[in-house]
Amino acid sequence: MSLGVAARIARRELRGGLKGFRIFLACLALGVAAIAGVGSVRSAIQAGLADQGAVLLGGDAQVEFTYRFASEAERAWMETVAAEVSEITDFRSMATVDREDGTERALTQVKSVDDAYPLLGEVVLDPAMPLDDALADRGAVMAPVLADRLGLSPGETFRLGEQEFTLRARLAREPDDVGQGFSLGPRTIVRTDALEGSGLLAEGSLFDTEYRLLLPPGADLDAVREDALARFEATGLSWRDARNGAPGVARFVDRLGAFLVLVGLSGLAVGGIGVSSAVRAYLVRKNPVIATLRTLGATRRVIFASYFMQIGALAVLGIGIGLVLGALVPLALGPVIAQALPVPALFTLHPTPLLEAALYGILTALIFTLWPLARAEQVRAATLFRDALAGAAAWPARRYVVATALLLALLVGLAGLFSGSPLLTLWTAGGILGALVLLALAAGGIRWLARWAAPAARGRPALRWALGAIGGPGEGAGAVVLSLGLGLSVLAAIGQIDGNLRNAIQRDLPEIAPSYFFVDIQPDQIDGFRARLNDDPAVSRVDTAPMLRGIITRINDRPARDVAPGHWVIEGDRGVTYSARPDDRTTVTAGEWWPEDYDGPPQISFAAEEAEEIGLQLGDTLTVNILGRDITAEITSFRAVDFSNAGIGFVMTMSPSALEGAPHTFIATVYAEQQAEAQILRDLADAYPNITAINVRDAIDRVSDLLAGIGEAVRWGAAATLLTGFLVIIGASAAGEGARTYEAAVLKTLGASRGRILVSFALRAALLGGAAAIVALAAGIAGGWAVSTFVMETSYTVMWLPALGIIAGGVAATLLSGLAFAWRPLAARPARVLRARE
Repeated sequence: MSLGVAARIARRELRGGLKGFRIFLACLALGVAAIAGVGSVRSAIQAGLADQGAVLLGGDAQVEFTYRFASEAERAWMETVAAEVSEITDFRSMATVDREDGTERALTQVKSVDDAYPLLGEVVLDPAMPLDDALADRGAVMAPVLADRLGLSPGETFRLGEQEFTLRARLAREPDDVGQGFSLGPRTIVRTDALEGSGLLAEGSLFDTEYRLLLPPGADLDAVREDALARFEATGLSWRDARNGAPGVARFVDRLGAFLVLVGLSGLAVGGIGVSSAVRAYLVRKNPVIATLRTLGATRRVIFASYFMQIGALAVLGIGIGLVLGALVPLALGPVIAQALPVPALFTLHPTPLLEAALYGILTALIFTLWPLARAEQVRAATLFRDALAGAAAWPARRYVVATALLLALLVGLAGLFSGSPLLTLWTAGGILGALVLLALAAGGIRWLARWAAPAARGRPALRWALGAIGGPGEGAGAVVLSLGLGLSVLAAIGQIDGNLRNAIQRDLPEIAPSYFFVDIQPDQIDGFRARLNDDPAVSRVDTAPMLRGIITRINDRPARDVAPGHWVIEGDRGVTYSARPDDRTTVTAGEWWPEDYDGPPQISFAAEEAEEIGLQLGDTLTVNILGRDITAEITSFRAVDFSNAGIGFVMTMSPSALEGAPHTFIATVYAEQQAEAQILRDLADAYPNITAINVRDAIDRVSDLLAGIGEAVRWGAAATLLTGFLVIIGASAAGEGARTYEAAVLKTLGASRGRILVSFALRAALLGGAAAIVALAAGIAGGWAVSTFVMETSYTVMWLPALGIIAGGVAATLLSGLAFAWRPLAARPARVLRARE
């Protein structure tokens, strides 16, 4: 019966329209729309990757080997299960052009193919021609950026290793390029048989072979996969199929999308503050109605249920608006977004991200409206006639506190489930909660400080009025500091993290990184290679190491992926070296290195940090497949390995007797003065055309470009949070317009000029904005330090330029909002205002 009465009251109240709830709706809609939009774009990319998985991969399935071609047995099995097979090799090399005025060199990612390539899709060339014609008679096609860098036009020649090729066309589109993942150099495509005599595919050289399979219609991918792994996993075979045609892209999209959703949750938290403020202001305006209902016998339950229904209906409307925007905006912009993306995307209505955004919106609305609604229960009917919630206790009844805590836990749990990264979600939730607590304390401190400082501002009436208003109960300082502060905290933290990561890559890393990273140095070339560099005064350091690659297949005779599923060391092949003794920079953290003349069963020294993550102990055994041969070695030591300086770092170092007889090459890092780098590259490339030189600065630039794109996407997400905060400030300014009108009327009656009153309004807005920005900056710097130090593991320096921008932005946001709602109070006639308050 009481719920029916409450429903009738709610329905009649809602007939009054949406006055006072526009900010409520905007905050909720914007937060939900941001999450729904990000999720819709992520789902569109995932759908595109799934739909075009076979084209991106280059076939229905792919088997891959490292440093070798498939054996006769492996190739025979492929011919048996597949309708068509295409063999591809992939490796890095130097493209060299000889001219009268000198030699041009550039790093390229070479793909050598057979006559069957491509099994799916089409290679588009400029000028247009069939790929077979372009690659005939040692022809080649090349990415435009590489051709421009080398000054090559179709018909001109260049060298790969010791073999000469003719450029026939530029590569406009490569159907399986996305599936290949990140590369350090632009693409060059040649025929595999044309590389004979180049010295680039010698035994032990760094190359991968990929066999693309077109399976017969109706073939069972799972059954074929299980058969392949059962037969050949022990020989180092890796499997991929069209269901995950571009795994690196898919993982990147998932992780970036999840992070942006978490940033969107920050925006919802900011919006929640606006929602809470709007509900509180609404209840203040409804005092006479609530008082009348209580006088007529309405119970607390009826009052609560009635206004809960009203707020619930409006929340559903706001969430609905957000879902429509989050679904339709990506759909409308789909062609533009798809054109900008390097991967396929299918833009349509994707229900899953919309459902996820709706759940977030519902929980946020409940969390932030339950508290102000519940506090109204504690106010007596007589008090309601005088002052809205002034008589209410700071905390509502215990059941509402418990309900709010449970809803918050549910929100964090769902965010962790949907994002697929519970730890990141907990860090984000902890950061938001910590920032809110800090900002709430700061809001109380600002009000106390304003009351304390007001008497000291004698002689400065505008300042004293501003401080008095901030310290008073009706200015909404809490809402302004919380909403603007949280938005600015997110933006400040992102700015600090982004700036420090860029510094680590662009400034710190070049200072400690080598000039060049050389690979594919043959054993008979290493002495001459060292001799050229050791006598050069511009070279400060040269590190060399034998290099093989292997896959850890078993740990203590158990499948490695069962022991450490998903760990990066286990997934894919890893570099392996051997050494008779540790060098001066190696730190053994546990166990002992084998004797220098050791010739017993294979032993292995493993990277300490990665061993701890996997759960390895001294005495454990690892089975590593190298060039199709299983080598089982005992772990006899752990050592510290630093992968952050772009130098040589191996997860696994074996005793020499285990690997010396295997075909292998050497890698080297060269630390030299920048002005000497070009001559070093010329001399070594002329003497050893087969070796590949990777310029570390170029690699750093490519990573920086990638990070720039990521940072831009994250900043857009943070901007949405900040926009929500600005809406909350507008709501707080609008809610306080009546109080400022009365204040202006009183001051005018006492002789104050409009200009002085306007200065007072501007000062209070600027002081609130500046205080919120300073607190937000402190929270952002602390958050940036925590992420940089403990997650990114980089050095940290406060980035003062974006920090000052945060403070200026906070002051400007509140100042603009405050002035926008100052004109009507200034224009009001004092007599009319004062008579209305009698």
